[in-house]
Amino acid sequence: MAVNGILNLFKPAGITSMEVVRRVKRLTRDPKVGHGGTLDPIADGVLPIFFGHASRTMEFLIEATKVYRAVVVLGVTTDTLDGAGAVVTTGDSSGVTREQAEQALGTFRGEITQVAPAYSALKHEGQRLYNLARAGQEAPPKIRKVHVIRLELTRWDPPSLSLEVECGRGVYVRSLAHDLGQALGCGAYLKALTRERSGSFQAAEAVTLEQLEQAVNEGRWEQLLYPVDQVLQYLPAAVVLKPMAQAIGRGQQVPLAAGHRATLQHGQLCRVYSVEGEFLALVRYDRPVGLWQPVKVFTTQPATASVP
Repeated sequence: MAVNGILNLFKPAGITSMEVVRRVKRLTRDPKVGHGGTLDPIADGVLPIFFGHASRTMEFLIEATKVYRAVVVLGVTTDTLDGAGAVVTTGDSSGVTREQAEQALGTFRGEITQVAPAYSALKHEGQRLYNLARAGQEAPPKIRKVHVIRLELTRWDPPSLSLEVECGRGVYVRSLAHDLGQALGCGAYLKALTRERSGSFQAAEAVTLEQLEQAVNEGRWEQLLYPVDQVLQYLPAAVVLKPMAQAIGRGQQVPLAAGHRATLQHGQLCRVYSVEGEFLALVRYDRPVGLWQPVKVFTTQPATASVP
């Protein structure tokens, strides 16, 4: 029987996110596995793993906010912008004060422009940037706007400092560390990084690879999974009877919440369940016709196992 659900996994530092996926596949003997947002090899923390139909909700987690804890070292820059790279420059950070650091951090809050690291998984002409960088080939810088919701200095221990970052999609904390060093005039690199939260998944509740292996050996690893609709809980929900459930399953538009059309926004999303509690579909409101169009139809049963 196919497995469908989401595992809140704690990725260890020192391996890639794809290596984590490979290990999970070997342990669970399930080939339909993917992860919800890459973590760099030096980083640890929350790495949600998606099984089966749950992968169809992955995009909603990728768009969700994340929280990171970062350790930044002033006075040194590296080619990868983190501690895994070669030193490029050294500078004098002895004159930098906490007040100066706090002031500089203020310029990185809100919507900011970032240049993605040369050593990143982004692509240029079909090639990963890190592969091009390792081959000594230069690619045009990838510049994009990102959103930093919260950026706090939590510890001052020069030349190191610790940050807590809450951000939207696409933020490179490595770039943030590098840019902070440039703003302070001494350079900086990211020494350590932990993802504390990804969407609703918390590091404190995450399962390690060792705990997963033990659960597999004991035949209870599926009990560790969150339901397919876990990342959609912020959306409104509706329950439908069998005839409408069948129509949704055929991809037909249905008249949900007809009495509240005046308050509904075009394109609004809604979760739909059967009266038995089965998660049926994700539907979108088509305001011009006053009907809901199925955009993702699921056939899985809701997870009944307890969450760790």
